[in-house]
Amino acid sequence: MNLDFSAEPAFSWYVVLMAISGIAMLVAAATGLGSTARDRLLYAVVGLGMSGYAFYLLFIFSGGTYHMFFFVFLLPIVLLSRAIGTFFRRRKA
Repeated sequence: MNLDFSAEPAFSWYVVLMAISGIAMLVAAATGLGSTARDRLLYAVVGLGMSGYAFYLLFIFSGGTYHMFFFVFLLPIVLLSRAIGTFFRRRKA
């Protein structure tokens, strides 16, 4: 396991936050929250990609170069707010 908050805190937090974001996206895809099938598919693809990369960095990555994607922190917020907004709009109607 590659988490070491004392040696590489930025890497460790990046992996943790990416895993949480990926799981949140998969939950949004599974529950739907009133979203369309296309949106649920998008949530699932993004969630699998994020969770997969977090898994790779956490268990398989053995050092060297890795890519830090900053959209990892913004995209889940945007997509989840969109899903929740859709849920409340459809609930109101």
